[in-house]
Amino acid sequence: MQRRQFLALPLLTPATAAEFPASRPNFILILVDDLRFDELGCLGHPFAQTPHADRLAREGTAFVNAFATTPLCSPSRASFLTGQYAHANGIVDNTARDAHSHRLITWPRVLHDNGYETAFLGKWHMGNDDTPRPGFDRWVAFRGQGQCFDPALNIDGKNLPSKGYVTDILTGHAVEFLERRREKPFCLYLAHKAVHPNIDQRDDGSVNPATISSGEAFLPAPRHRDLYAGKTPPRRANYAIPPANAPAFAQQIDGVPKLSKDTATDDKTILNRLRMAKAVDESLGRILETLEKTKKLDDTVVIFTSDHGYFYGEHALGAERRMAFEETIRIPLLVRYPKKFAPRARPRQMVLSIDIAATALELAGIKSAQPLHGRSLLTKARRDAVLIEYFSDTVFPRIRKMGYRAVRTERWKYVHYVDLKDADELYDLKSDPFEMRNRIGDPKAPLKEMQGRLADLLRLSGG
Repeated sequence: MQRRQFLALPLLTPATAAEFPASRPNFILILVDDLRFDELGCLGHPFAQTPHADRLAREGTAFVNAFATTPLCSPSRASFLTGQYAHANGIVDNTARDAHSHRLITWPRVLHDNGYETAFLGKWHMGNDDTPRPGFDRWVAFRGQGQCFDPALNIDGKNLPSKGYVTDILTGHAVEFLERRREKPFCLYLAHKAVHPNIDQRDDGSVNPATISSGEAFLPAPRHRDLYAGKTPPRRANYAIPPANAPAFAQQIDGVPKLSKDTATDDKTILNRLRMAKAVDESLGRILETLEKTKKLDDTVVIFTSDHGYFYGEHALGAERRMAFEETIRIPLLVRYPKKFAPRARPRQMVLSIDIAATALELAGIKSAQPLHGRSLLTKARRDAVLIEYFSDTVFPRIRKMGYRAVRTERWKYVHYVDLKDADELYDLKSDPFEMRNRIGDPKAPLKEMQGRLADLLRLSGG
């Protein structure tokens, strides 16, 4: 696509019909917490047992170049729900933005206002507030990050205890909602806690980074504690290698060790995360089984994705998953809906978390009442550049004051650090797919072009 064609792309979701389609699809979005783009069997993991996700990829479409627009929990979740970048929807970090999150215009809310029965289950995580948000007929949520075992739940406005493993509990509520007899189409938004660690979040939204980084904090279901015993997780070529010529990562910070193999995610943490993901895959299996039993499977758009990725020691990084490297901005994205998405398809065009809202509204025949930065996954037009952004917070001392705006094309990635001087990065993803050589000072690299691309994306999205 030529640059002038890219500039002409609309921000508003196109209306697909003046009236609703004769048969509107149901929607299920399953959002996993921190699941990497390569942690499913169908996406290349050598031993992860994910038969139900693999089924989705076999019977539907796997978008192999999908990205989170902000690789951080709260902003990513808000972008999934609104179809807007964080700089537009206002959820820019993990601090307590409880009140603002009640005002978000989400696509499930729009579906609800246009005749859908809707449910939100799980991790809202824009602050600690677990009270129901507008637009949901069914609400089952927990405060902040929630707990892996026996989580306290807010169920339709009532605070109630629960017993068991959180993934299984949320799955039970999902099945109950799906088995209801109804005349309306439905929308189920299931946001798992897994595969996030079991930590306590303070009232201001902050957490203790030491608990996030500990393998002991990743708690699988008891039935999966010995799963993958004796397995060695795969490592990418950039494992335990600090970024070269990258001033942002060479800072000397009191009390923070230099990047090395010692700062990389250990095998125990990785295996425990994969064990937690096994319960998520079993949950998906129960949901697909319920759709088959209720004869709703082929009438339902099933979307399986993640809010962002995670470092497994790439660049010698661990839990500091906010950076613009591929390991944290890329996400799995599987869609099953045989009426519109081809089986076994693996399109390579760049798609974004903010595209889910536009896709759902188009399929439901509803025009957005607010500007959307994403666009439908059904469009045949291809992006030639995507915007990734991150706004500094204070959880990890190593990456304080490292807010950035980044642009990625099929070949190049440019990262502009807003809070750091002379720290920008430029990577050639064709010759350097593991982002090990910063080309910012190379006169042959297209720095000016990438800076122009970034400026264009920011202008188009009001950033």
